Amino acid sequence: MTDVNFKPVVPPVTGDRNNAGDRLDGTGGEESLPYDLIELLFFAYRDFTKDPDDVLAEYEFGRAHHRVLHFVDRNPGVMVTDLLGILRITKQSLGRVLKQLVDAEIIEQREGHHDRRQRLLYTTERGHALAVDLTRLQQKRLERALIGMPDGSEEIVRRFLLQMIDPADHPDVLKLVRSPFDLKD
Repeated sequence: MTDVNFKPVVPPVTGDRNNAGDRLDGTGGEESLPYDLIELLFFAYRDFTKDPDDVLAEYEFGRAHHRVLHFVDRNPGVMVTDLLGILRITKQSLGRVLKQLVDAEIIEQREGHHDRRQRLLYTTERGHALAVDLTRLQQKRLERALIGMPDGSEEIVRRFLLQMIDPADHPDVLKLVRSPFDLKD
């Protein structure tokens, strides 16, 4: 059996490195990489999270705290094991963030109804208010983005975002997402 050596593909150095027509082989054309879409997604995410980040900084919290708070508030009584699956983070990472949220009286843990070893998570009144405030900030940004878009754009955005998610995860994500529209693959 012979070794197969692959050359790394390096984009050509040109005077205009932002030329959307440049392909990796330097010929330009329809097969160019969608740098503009990738970069727009980076910038959109940066700004979508900026407003909540500013509020969370007042609590000395970060984005991990926001994600935990969001999914606990949207799923009262969620088990720690289920939250680990939703967020795809380590038990250690969740434990650190969860301890800070519990200590700040944002989230409370209760034992399970049938199994006292289970830890069920709920937002406190204060935690729910914070979750709603953070969601409103992001809602405003979404509304600004959708203003002036053609009718039906909101549904197209939903479908686009769903398609960005690994297809194998669609059923689990759709169980969590509550939307006024019926999202189907």
